[in-house]
Amino acid sequence: MPPPATPRSAPLLAFGLLVVVGLFIGLTANLVKLATAAGATPFALLFWSTLGAGLVLAAAAALAGQLPRAGRRTGEYFFMSGLLSLALPNFLIFSAVPHVGAGFAAISFAFPPLYTYALAIAFGLERFRTVRGAGILAALVGVVILAAAKTMSGDSAPIWIAATLLAPVIIAAGNIYRTMRWPQGAGSLSLAPGMLLGAALLLGLASLAATIPLSLPATPAVLGTLAAQIATFSAMYLLYFVLQKVAGPVYLSQIGSVGAISGAAVAILVLDESVPQGLLPAALLIGVGIFLLSKRSGPTDTPPPRNRPVSSATPCRTTG
Repeated sequence: MPPPATPRSAPLLAFGLLVVVGLFIGLTANLVKLATAAGATPFALLFWSTLGAGLVLAAAAALAGQLPRAGRRTGEYFFMSGLLSLALPNFLIFSAVPHVGAGFAAISFAFPPLYTYALAIAFGLERFRTVRGAGILAALVGVVILAAAKTMSGDSAPIWIAATLLAPVIIAAGNIYRTMRWPQGAGSLSLAPGMLLGAALLLGLASLAATIPLSLPATPAVLGTLAAQIATFSAMYLLYFVLQKVAGPVYLSQIGSVGAISGAAVAILVLDESVPQGLLPAALLIGVGIFLLSKRSGPTDTPPPRNRPVSSATPCRTTG
């Protein structure tokens, strides 16, 4: 059965969602820096932010009559998407921000489009195109320059730099997983709270297993940034699923580019961080790479493939 026709409003809607969600992502890295500077531990901050946002969206889903359907299939989706798209990469980022800075962490959000496209090719969701391949190569050179400059600066331990650069790889894997395993007939409002609550449960279990405390200082600064982070996560992950359904995983992954620009700008202009070394040549190469990656593509409202991989002979109409 052919996919439904793309509404004329879909490209504009996708672009608007891309900008808004990207701005939320850029804001997150800076909120983490503010909260940790006020005494919050990264793991506890992530747990309460995730749980709070999950409860907010679950209440919204209940009011709209779109609560997640319980079952083995949806349970798997919530836990795996929660692990790959939220718990694990955000744990790495939240933990690394105090060591590498909000600006460097925000810049790493520009990388998921590259990794998502590479994985989409591997799983048959996209066909290889020379122009896009050149884009990936250019951007990866930019990543290497940025990582090398940060390592040689001596202001951050290599393990935290590696953790920051590993997070986008996991995010890309989550983009592909959610596309290939999107539950049939599920809407964005029913999936977002399930993913958040699944991630919160995984984080809670990890805290018990590793005896990581979940308490936060009850100070205005910490509670204020926590409330802001809950609001950011609630809006971001709801629109995240809407964007994925409208435009596909590769286009979705470009939210990181917006997040990188906005997050680094806030860190430098508001939090008075220094400009990361190697930023200019790395940014130029990454920008060229993302431009080439998005060349000759446009968003579509075709729903993500459900329950099975799409063969390379009939690729999913994702965009970049």
